[in-house]
Amino acid sequence: MRYYIADLHFFHANLNTRMDRRGFADVEEMNEYMIKKWNKKVRRNDEVIIIGDLSWGTAKQTNELLDRLQGRLYLITGNHDHFVERREFRSSRFVWIKPYEELSDNKRKVVLCHYPIICYNGQYQLNKDGIPKTYMLYGHVHDTQDQRLLEQFRETVRGTQVINSKGEAQYIPCNMINCFCKYSDYEPLTLDEWIECDKKRSETDKPEQEN
Repeated sequence: MRYYIADLHFFHANLNTRMDRRGFADVEEMNEYMIKKWNKKVRRNDEVIIIGDLSWGTAKQTNELLDRLQGRLYLITGNHDHFVERREFRSSRFVWIKPYEELSDNKRKVVLCHYPIICYNGQYQLNKDGIPKTYMLYGHVHDTQDQRLLEQFRETVRGTQVINSKGEAQYIPCNMINCFCKYSDYEPLTLDEWIECDKKRSETDKPEQEN
């Protein structure tokens, strides 16, 4: 099984009181909760792709953390992953560490970057049933005004028609999903689970229409 998650920010105490306002008593409680949620879901041979900002801790702290997390790990680097630059960091815990990657997940392309890419490779690709063949998974923006703007952009794009190569009118696909850990209660999710999570959030966030 393959899972994805972004912006865990282990050891980042400020996120309890500022920005995310996660609400844990302290950073130790936050760390332990996220480790528990991770290991309850992920088995030893499962793959987990971390889409940036794994840890605010030192290289030593991050090494010790990684020893406690189950699964085969992959890292898309984020702007706060400073531990990767330290000599003491054990990079061997990861299968690979990259700033960007494109993978296949059950016959779908997954574009991975810590930063949202609004015009991503394969964006227009649909299968014969009109179902998206490409998803762009990102992090970085957490649950901020930037995320609200990205959601507005996505809806605007999805409501825009173009003429495709067959001369047919087609709405533009835009399948960007923010894999922010708080959206999944700090649990790594499969691509299908993230698609469903994103759908439910979008439906919940829609303003109620007047009768």
